[in-house]
Amino acid sequence: MLNISKNPRQGRTGAAVLVIGVILALLATSAYGEKKKKGAASATPPPSVMNQLDISKIVWPNPPAITRLRYLDFFAAEKVPLQGSEKKNKKAWMDRLAGVATGETKGDKPLFQLAQPYGLAIDSKNRLYVADSKVRAIFIFNTETKDVEFIKNGVHARFALITGLAIDDSDRLFVSDSVLRHVVVFDRTLRAEATIAEGMASPAGLAIDNENRFLYVADTDLDQVLVYDADNFKLLRKIGTAGQAHRLTEAGQFSRPTNVAVDAEGNLYVSDTFNNRVEIFDADGNFISTFGNAADRPGYFARPKGIAIDKDGHVWVADTVQDRVQVFTREGRLLLWLGGHGILPGQFSAVQGLAIDKNSRVFTSEQYPGRVQMFRYVTNDEALQEKARRDAGKAAGEKTGEQPPVNKNVAAEKPQSFAVH
Repeated sequence: MLNISKNPRQGRTGAAVLVIGVILALLATSAYGEKKKKGAASATPPPSVMNQLDISKIVWPNPPAITRLRYLDFFAAEKVPLQGSEKKNKKAWMDRLAGVATGETKGDKPLFQLAQPYGLAIDSKNRLYVADSKVRAIFIFNTETKDVEFIKNGVHARFALITGLAIDDSDRLFVSDSVLRHVVVFDRTLRAEATIAEGMASPAGLAIDNENRFLYVADTDLDQVLVYDADNFKLLRKIGTAGQAHRLTEAGQFSRPTNVAVDAEGNLYVSDTFNNRVEIFDADGNFISTFGNAADRPGYFARPKGIAIDKDGHVWVADTVQDRVQVFTREGRLLLWLGGHGILPGQFSAVQGLAIDKNSRVFTSEQYPGRVQMFRYVTNDEALQEKARRDAGKAAGEKTGEQPPVNKNVAAEKPQSFAVH
């Protein structure tokens, strides 16, 4: 069994402040600072910063602890080729975006840019779907090449305020629209095939239970989670009590629930956002447990939203006010956290959505500026294998009398509490 623990008192210099901390301090008064004074922050750290970052070294927790999370990449915008090609590319740009772009055709402007991304989902081909409520389109990223397709407002469907996404095991896509008060269902060819509206007021986060064939819809106005048959789209039941003006705090009730997730056993996890907690229910809708309290420090919540469950059953929660992603046991014990306000890798600015795919890649969406970051979660089995490798290397060194090499960069730092049993 693997046990990850991170003491919140170890402070903000722990899991979130890594190699980039020193670089940020050195560059705080550089061209990056000047650029920020001139206008809104870019979704991308400036080249002067990125050129000095080795993103392969950005991990959580800090070395020499065994790595449990690696930073991989981000998705935000694509730029037009330079060297005076704007005229040549103008028609292709217009044809490609058909009115969903937020950039211009100048060589230094983006072809497209995420504006206010929220909902995230990943299909069987490892494509990343991002719902952008401001652009009113769904971006579909090839995570290897970064090529992009779109589901466009007025072309493939009508969108007003798209929020939540979910994809089932047959690659059907479910899209919630909080203003139009419905969920649109697209088949695997991205053709709209159905609309679900029964009982909805302001649908937000979505989750699919593929085993039991349930579609879960968090409705923020109703203070309920609505449960539908994922195949015939009939409303099966409601969890929570509506009509109490978001004042209910009792276990099993909600105040502005925003997002939902399902674990391997079919249990439902709900971000009870205004109550600053996570609530857990079984597949029949029976309340199991809850964890979380309001505070502005790791281990607590200040408007939790995005939620996902990894292969090992850990509960990942995105906290919008704290700009943190926190990892808990099902019982609510904090294992790991990352984040803090900013736009460098592993920092967040209004983090909202959270998704984990079958390859243990973790995706987060944030709105100011629009960006999706991609990480890789190191599973319990992988961490145990790494521990075994280290132990074998240590034993071999003791047998030959050789001392293992010392990393001078981390030898003086106090390692974070992290035990593998």
